[in-house]
Amino acid sequence: MREGAESVGVSRVLHVEGGTPLKGELRVYPAKNAALPILAASLLTPEPITLVEVPRLRDVEVMLELLAHLGTQYAWEGRTLHLQTPEIKSTHAPYELVGQMRASFIVWGALLARAGEGHVSMPGGCAFGFRPVDQHIKALEALGAEVWEEDGTFHARRTRPLSGRVVFDLPTVGGTEQAMLAVALGGEATLVQAAVEPEVVDLGHFLALLGAEVEGLGSPIVRIKGAPRLKGGTYRIIPDRIEAGTYLLAAAATRGSLTLEGVRPDHLDALLDKLWRSGHRLEVGEDWIRFRATPDPAPFHVEAREYPGFPTDLQPIATAYLATVPGQSTVVDRIYPDRFTHVGELARMGAELYLRDRILTVQGKRLHGAQVKALDIRAGGALVVAALSAEGASEIEGVYFLERGYEHLTERLQTLGARVHLRESPVALAAD
Repeated sequence: MREGAESVGVSRVLHVEGGTPLKGELRVYPAKNAALPILAASLLTPEPITLVEVPRLRDVEVMLELLAHLGTQYAWEGRTLHLQTPEIKSTHAPYELVGQMRASFIVWGALLARAGEGHVSMPGGCAFGFRPVDQHIKALEALGAEVWEEDGTFHARRTRPLSGRVVFDLPTVGGTEQAMLAVALGGEATLVQAAVEPEVVDLGHFLALLGAEVEGLGSPIVRIKGAPRLKGGTYRIIPDRIEAGTYLLAAAATRGSLTLEGVRPDHLDALLDKLWRSGHRLEVGEDWIRFRATPDPAPFHVEAREYPGFPTDLQPIATAYLATVPGQSTVVDRIYPDRFTHVGELARMGAELYLRDRILTVQGKRLHGAQVKALDIRAGGALVVAALSAEGASEIEGVYFLERGYEHLTERLQTLGARVHLRESPVALAAD
């Protein structure tokens, strides 16, 4: 099925009756953005891999479809996933799969390491601005691979285990992960200005479990020495900081209260600091967060940056929250300066937003329900947060995007008292 496609003549929408404060407890699911590169890393070994508590999301399903095409056998056991790739059956990652999700592009490095070559189509996914792959190419070339592009497909080949020193022009999560995968099987590398995000660290811990030597995780300089043959093992993926942040911001927007369990508070320092400065009450333990909203929150400035700065994936959702906070806030995204596909849709709900020179000014007020459409995963999260806080009913199209990033979203919101449900709506059929 093509991205965003629904049943013929039928579109699913999320119906939200706003105005009810969220209250209750949730256990945070594992991180999608950590699971995807770890799934790609399973290509590196012929031995069995078991991943405990894997998110059951559309993006994970797409990655598994791609891995199966490349030679992986997999089976679900509840939320546990068993994988094994006895041999690489294809070194070509086709556009039909890679075009659905940008994260699938990092199988390139794993294929190069395991099979000596990899051929991957230009990545797709959420369209909120141009996201180049030049740092991926730079990394593989610096490690000794022959790289070229032809008709929208990127090709790479090696004649020996990859090794070298990669100096990234800027911290890049995908580029760092690509380089780590490329050298984990018999190669060796020093990565300078490496990304330090928790998801990158989680991949490093997984590669270490398989037998690679990894030093410097969580710092800008990472050293990896691969093993000639990697083993299998069992691994538990870190909690999803973006899911956790989304629910915290939803509770803040609805002036509710929420306890999150199975979370890593240290991965959310930037958001928790903003919520505290906004006036909300927070209690934090080793693996839990207790949040209670103030009825009169204060506005604040958001500047999305590389970790440990404010996450770009939470920027649209924080914008939705700030649209409910009286006073003026500003939002800037240093990672993806054009990540504002949510602005026009929030305006349909009465939000006062002014975007000029890539600086978004937010004048908070009470929102009202409206018909809106999610254009990417986190823009969808922003619309849900806004709709939950708004007066009246909203209908959110683009459920496909929400399902890519949030598992059991409707049911989990319902357990917190939200009046939400999915429904089908007839749509007009367009002629080809």
